[in-house]
Amino acid sequence: MEFKWVGSEKHFVDEMNILQLKNNLVLGRFGGNSSAGQYKNEDGCLIWIDEQEDWELATLLDAHDTAQSAELVIKSIDEKRKEIKTLLQLPLNQLFPQMTSFFLNHFSSKAFLEKCKTIQGETACLIVVRKENYLWWLSIGDCLLTLHHPELARLGEYQQNHRSFYEWIGQNSTFHQGVPSYNLGVKELRLGKSHIFLTTDGLTECPNSDYHLMEPIFNGFKTLSNQESVYYLLKDIKNKNVCDSTTIISWFVSNKKKTTMPSDL
Repeated sequence: MEFKWVGSEKHFVDEMNILQLKNNLVLGRFGGNSSAGQYKNEDGCLIWIDEQEDWELATLLDAHDTAQSAELVIKSIDEKRKEIKTLLQLPLNQLFPQMTSFFLNHFSSKAFLEKCKTIQGETACLIVVRKENYLWWLSIGDCLLTLHHPELARLGEYQQNHRSFYEWIGQNSTFHQGVPSYNLGVKELRLGKSHIFLTTDGLTECPNSDYHLMEPIFNGFKTLSNQESVYYLLKDIKNKNVCDSTTIISWFVSNKKKTTMPSDL
């Protein structure tokens, strides 16, 4: 399954949209409130799912000035579809190092950087791959990757990536610098069900809400379905008259493999 969207195609201002994709993955989009001054949406996403090979790839973008940078990143990744899917067939111990090298080389390439000079604006970019019982991410900018599992929640662990400011891809790209700025990681998923949740910052910066604390984001999922919970989050920020657009990618995975535990247990 493949899906891609950029807010310049349809902005969803004053409108909530929920899509149930394969493998229990839900995409939620809200373009912000026109009453708060919003009139455009510069978010974007690209989602690939392969149930047979047991992986998902989700790219989330939050652009500014124009959506051209989000359009460029999505188009450039989509054009490399064959190469990326070949990498996703590799065993885990080879996959993640090679995926990291691939994207860093791609965004640093002369051809891509020349295209960046022709557009207006920049985008935050979060690329997440889940294969089998591991999660990998490359994060440029301030999109958020959070993870909910009871063992992690008891210790207060939700946010996985480091949210960074003044990092983008586009006209003023961190990859134009001699040394690009980004953060990446690999996470072993715990035994049982894990909830993977990506969002742009319209949700966490909504006025009169506590979603910046991460834990409240997951409260609704305890009793409601994935689709209903994403709808509730978007409805809540809509009612709180949020201005910024919000895009959410939410899905659950089950891991039956034994996980790392401390030696004194």
